Amino acid sequence: MAKQQFFLKLNPPRPTFMIDMTTEEKAVMQNHVAYWTSLLDDGTAIVFGPVSDPNGGYGVGVVSVDNEEHLKKIIENDPANGLNKYEFYTMRAIFK
Repeated sequence: MAKQQFFLKLNPPRPTFMIDMTTEEKAVMQNHVAYWTSLLDDGTAIVFGPVSDPNGGYGVGVVSVDNEEHLKKIIENDPANGLNKYEFYTMRAIFK
């Protein structure tokens, strides 16, 4: 079965989150980065990282998964889910 690609946007709890995280929030986000690094290492994630938007930063990622249910499990297991809110969209990605 062909993989599906999804674009994910991780919306922080406030526009200033990237510059004023609490100690607890920093710990959650460090675990989030470790989680996404493991997805990158196993080939599930194609790319991920923070976006420095002048109106407020956010995170993005692109994943290649079997189906939307697989994507939802990735989101559910992300340590940052709940602190932040995910949006996701199907994507017809072209990549090597």
